[in-house]
Amino acid sequence: MTTTPTTTTDGQNSRAEALHASIVEQVEALRRSERWQQFLRFTASFHQYSLNNVLLILTQRPDATAVAGYRAWQAKGRQVRAGEHGIHIFGYRIAKTTDPDETDDTKPSETAQRMRNGAARYPILTVFDISQTDPTEDTGEPPLLARQLTGTDDFGIVNHLTTHLTSERWTVERRPLSGELHGYSDAARRQVVLNAALSAQQAAKTLIHETAHILLGHTENLADYSHHRGLAETEAESVAYVVAGLTGFDTSDYSIGYIAGWANADSTLIASTATRVLRTVHTITGILGLEPVE
Repeated sequence: MTTTPTTTTDGQNSRAEALHASIVEQVEALRRSERWQQFLRFTASFHQYSLNNVLLILTQRPDATAVAGYRAWQAKGRQVRAGEHGIHIFGYRIAKTTDPDETDDTKPSETAQRMRNGAARYPILTVFDISQTDPTEDTGEPPLLARQLTGTDDFGIVNHLTTHLTSERWTVERRPLSGELHGYSDAARRQVVLNAALSAQQAAKTLIHETAHILLGHTENLADYSHHRGLAETEAESVAYVVAGLTGFDTSDYSIGYIAGWANADSTLIASTATRVLRTVHTITGILGLEPVE
C-alpha cells in the first residue's frame, strides 16, 4: 500500500536534528566493528585514480564505486560478467629507448638519460566497476556495509518527488540498470534514472538521495563533485536518512554503512554537514507535504 506523508503538529525540527545526530553515533559504532575492518582491508587494495580519470569514470558510469581492470578483478577473486561494457580511462607509461653500447660501469650516456626521462604515453585502458563483477566460486562477497531495503511501501515519496522534479524540467524514469547501480542524476539531460528492480522503499530512498544531490548543487559541476565526492555522497545520503525517518521508515540498514564508507567513518565530517543537510531536509519535507524543518 502506498500512503501520502502526513503533516505533524510539532517537533519536526528536533526530530530532524536528532536523526542527523544519530548518524554520527551509528557510524561510530560501525567503525569499531569487525565489519568495518574487513571493509578497509578490501578497499585498501584498489588503485587511486587521478581526478581526470575519476571524471571519465563518472561520466560513463555515474554510480561507480570500486573500479579495477579485468585481470585485477580476477586477482581479487571476482569475474567480470560476460557482455559488460568497460569504462575507458587513460593509462600512463614511459616510452623508453635503449642504448646498445651502454654498460653498467660506464657514465650514463645521453641516450640512457632519455631512456630514464622517456616520453609519456597515455594509452586507453578498460576498467570495470564492482557492480559489473561476480565472485568466483571460491570467493565470497566483499564486506557488505549497506544492506538493501525491502519494504513495499514508498510512502508516496516517488510520486511527490517525481511531480516536483518534472515541474523543474527534470525527467524521472525507472529502467533496468546493470549490477548494483540503484540510480543516477544526469544534469546535462536533466534526467534522474532509478533501477526498475528496486523495492518500493529502496526506490523512495534513492529518489530522495538523487533529489538531494540536485538541491545541494552536486550535479552542477562534475569536476567539483568528483573532487569532493565523499562529502557530496555523505550529504545526499544523510538527507535521505533524515527525510525517510521523518516520513516513517528507517533506512539505517542501508544509509549508515553507505555514509560510513564515503565519509571514511569520520564523525567530524558527518557532523559538519548538519547545516546543509537540514536545510535540504527542510526543502524536501516541504515538497512532501510534511511540516517544514526550520
